[in-house]
Amino acid sequence: MPTVQLQRWGADDLETLRRSNAPEMMTYLGGPETDDKLVERNDRYLRLNREGTAHMFRIVTAEHPEGVGVIGYWFHDHDGVPSYETGWSVESAYQGQGIATAALLEIIEHARVVRGRRELHAYPRTDNLASNAICRKAGFTNRGEIGYEYPPGNPIRCHDWVFEL
Repeated sequence: MPTVQLQRWGADDLETLRRSNAPEMMTYLGGPETDDKLVERNDRYLRLNREGTAHMFRIVTAEHPEGVGVIGYWFHDHDGVPSYETGWSVESAYQGQGIATAALLEIIEHARVVRGRRELHAYPRTDNLASNAICRKAGFTNRGEIGYEYPPGNPIRCHDWVFEL
């Protein structure tokens, strides 16, 4: 497994979002966003980090300190249970190398240290085989298919993967 570092999201990480906005990377997420939406997302990540309601990071490798993707987790309510939700994106050129799995394992450890919630959920679309495999490799348990909306207003079918913290 590759060695990755998670660097807290900063104001200069907008370019990381722009690189992750490629059509092939946004297939399961409703398609590419406009630049205005990316600026809003960057501002939201910064605000949520400041508020402590999310922990967003740039995924860094020794060879690529500029970052190869995004990962984070945030407060979430799953069927009335206070939980965390996680999501990630690794740039196309770095996929298939174990980077997302390594980053997800780092997120699990971060969430354990932060505490506050007992479950960490991930909701990859049922047809997103790669993200479902990452959840399995990281030790999540698949609780089955559920309906979800992403982006808001766009109903999709997902797997509810959960990691007991």
